[in-house]
Amino acid sequence: MTKKSGEKTVEERMIVGIDLGTSRSAISASNGKKKWVDSYVGWPKDFIARKVVGKPILFGREALEHRLSLDLYRPLKNGVIKEGTARDEEAVKELIHHLITLVQTKGEAEKVRAVVGVPAESFKVNKVAIKKAVADFAESLLVVSEPFAVAYGVNALDNAMVIDIGAGTVDFCIMHGTVPSEDDQRTVLTAGDYIDQQLFNFLEERYPHSDFNMNMIRRFKEEFSFIGEPERAIKVDIPVDGRPTKHDITEEMRRACESILPAIVESTLELIAKFDPEYQDIIRQNIILAGGGSQIRGLDEYLEGVLKEYGPAKVQVVDDPLYSGCDGALALAQDMPEDYWTEV
Repeated sequence: MTKKSGEKTVEERMIVGIDLGTSRSAISASNGKKKWVDSYVGWPKDFIARKVVGKPILFGREALEHRLSLDLYRPLKNGVIKEGTARDEEAVKELIHHLITLVQTKGEAEKVRAVVGVPAESFKVNKVAIKKAVADFAESLLVVSEPFAVAYGVNALDNAMVIDIGAGTVDFCIMHGTVPSEDDQRTVLTAGDYIDQQLFNFLEERYPHSDFNMNMIRRFKEEFSFIGEPERAIKVDIPVDGRPTKHDITEEMRRACESILPAIVESTLELIAKFDPEYQDIIRQNIILAGGGSQIRGLDEYLEGVLKEYGPAKVQVVDDPLYSGCDGALALAQDMPEDYWTEV
């Protein structure tokens, strides 16, 4: 195929898949690179802070480490771009730009094609906001639900359900051989951040004289989360009057993690019950857990046990929870027909 001077073919464009998450955001690119970053953006508070951090803007873990010197933003509340403050919108724009620059190499096109994954029921809010955020960096865009992107990436396109457990939301999507409709998807807000808040409350009640913050709580959850019977006691160091002290948090961790189970079970059963009755048995045997919350020990066995009360069931976890969303978004972008893209 011939092309005009200065015009790029689809194959020559850089294509990216982005999973824009409340806690972490990840990107996969057509050049084979993939990166992730904690969804934090920070600007130095004053000229002293700028001198200390040495940069005009910080992202992810680096921003968290310097948070006392920064105006720190976590701009994606429940997976949706916060409305009402220009700084939150700017933070999302900078975060997307940062992700793209992480995978670009010198000489590649400045503008890209992007498929961006968002929570299942936030399309109307996020489509316009994301289009605005990527307008300077992408020439065309498609916004899809995160569980649909995961399903596409693992080729679970027919008679399957994906449950994507993130920080801000748990998203459900039934796949039946077509692009899923709104009726095929659900979002609930009792997700990873909810676990963090519950664990914080439980520990505050049991250990009122101990000194901990939400970052510590999140770290404990990511390392030790479980449901059911514990494999061993969970003991962590938490300062008491400035002295690191061992605390047993086993029971609090179990209660916090199990606090999200009722909503997950209810939504799973409701979606399956509304599906074509001839295919409900097949769906129950093809449940896929994704997102950071899929790593909670015992969650897949618990959900499978609940579903087996209704017939044969099988629940499996994606191989790479961190990148399964953006990898699926990239695969979708590479297969997407021209007329599905939206110019920005």
